Amino acid sequence: MRFVFKTSYDADIRLFKHGAQAFWYALLAIGMLGLPLLLSGYAIGEVTSVLILAIAGMGLMLLTGHTGLPSLGHAFFMALGCYANVKMLEAGVPWLIAFPLSGLIAGGLGALIALPVLRLHGVYLALATLALSILIADIIILAEPWTGGVSGIVVPDISIFGFTVNRFATPYAFYYVCLAVVVIVMLVYRNLLRAPLGRSFTAVRDSEISAQAMGINLTVTKTKALFLSATFAGLSGSLLGHSAGFVNSETFDLVLSITLLLMIVIGGLGFIHGAFLGAIVVGVIPVLIANGRTFLSTAFDININVPGLESGIFAAILIGFILFEPMGLYGRWLKVRTYFELFPFYRRDMFRRQKSYLKTERVR
Repeated sequence: MRFVFKTSYDADIRLFKHGAQAFWYALLAIGMLGLPLLLSGYAIGEVTSVLILAIAGMGLMLLTGHTGLPSLGHAFFMALGCYANVKMLEAGVPWLIAFPLSGLIAGGLGALIALPVLRLHGVYLALATLALSILIADIIILAEPWTGGVSGIVVPDISIFGFTVNRFATPYAFYYVCLAVVVIVMLVYRNLLRAPLGRSFTAVRDSEISAQAMGINLTVTKTKALFLSATFAGLSGSLLGHSAGFVNSETFDLVLSITLLLMIVIGGLGFIHGAFLGAIVVGVIPVLIANGRTFLSTAFDININVPGLESGIFAAILIGFILFEPMGLYGRWLKVRTYFELFPFYRRDMFRRQKSYLKTERVR
């Protein structure tokens, strides 16, 4: 059992709670750096896909998990970041400039959309963002001269100081590029939560009335949250385009937005770890289904071709977590860890479910 004694106010905003936690994260970083030495090109490609999903998950977690604003429209911002990145690369802009700019463009549009949309609350806000995911396919088709429409466009390779990175030709190099982006986004995310702005996000989530009473500007805070969230989504969309090598009107659809929301709910709302755990689940399940079909077909001559099987499994998992573990995978880990730390003094009521806010605490 570890006791963390706080001797200063800075203890609440440390990057690591204690030296042991820093050691385990350093060990994890070394493991991720050495992962290509252990996995094949196919396996490292699947891990790369999980990293790309984790970037978008951190963006949505910041908005929904920490600010309390549900969104079903992040596929829109991912598409905007992807196409902005492609057009700048085609215009001759270096990738090291085009890539961050694509995220900022998505974030800028997110901030503009925030002004009218964030006046809504709850299910109405979710429906408003849902409209963005529905419209993105039509927008891509209408802007066919720039986006390629239904036919799509080929995403140029990444070029860094003359070295070309391609998802299929150089999978290990592409993995390290995505890993570097994940680390940068994660550090920005983590330090943001330690800053006053991050505390403002949490205050708005818990009680808008109390946040406003403490002098927090709700409109500005929510707009900043959507700007940062859309920026992360735009970066993820750019990497997703490089991963696929080809994008069209069907790449960024409503299913992708729902998958991202499903991902953070399964991983654990309000925890940065939840974005990664959810990305692992969402990334691994399709692979398990494909391998299971191949095994059954080869070993027992059983062909399972059920339409919507993957969506049905995702829905069942989501319902199971909502009913039995609303805190997600990371919440379950916290309960297990707390049980062993406090045994035999652990009490189940420590994690009793309660409303995150009252209806009267929302600003009308």
